[in-house]
Amino acid sequence: MDAFQKTHVMVVIAEDDPDDRLLIQEAIAQASPQVDVRFVVDGAEMLDYLHHKGKFAQQMNPTPALVLLDLNMPKKGGLEALQEIKEDPALHTIPVVVLTTSRSPEHVARSYELGGSGFITKPESYHELVDIMRTLDMYWFHTVKLP
Repeated sequence: MDAFQKTHVMVVIAEDDPDDRLLIQEAIAQASPQVDVRFVVDGAEMLDYLHHKGKFAQQMNPTPALVLLDLNMPKKGGLEALQEIKEDPALHTIPVVVLTTSRSPEHVARSYELGGSGFITKPESYHELVDIMRTLDMYWFHTVKLP
């Protein structure tokens, strides 16, 4: 039995680049077809989604099992959104993994200081992206126990 068929989970991804959103969505569909993916375009929209505000106020948005955050986004960047998620008693247990083009040691350190659960630099190839999504699926949804 394929490990990806064991569970159905939802992931919210904050990514402002439409090309990256498409690649990520296709990689997840290939690596983890049972994962329900929701995209938001920046950190502010991520927080609106999690708090059921703004355009998400009238929708039934389930709490995600995992959040993936890009760092460099308009309105509210990933580090600022990460900090707000981890400071919120209603949200702080949601695992947040940074998925960014940055290779900056300062960004890595700051992400973990703010309570991030991981830091992944976006790979150069689609094949590597699929492998990363498969690894995320296996670790977060089949190995560790989430609250």
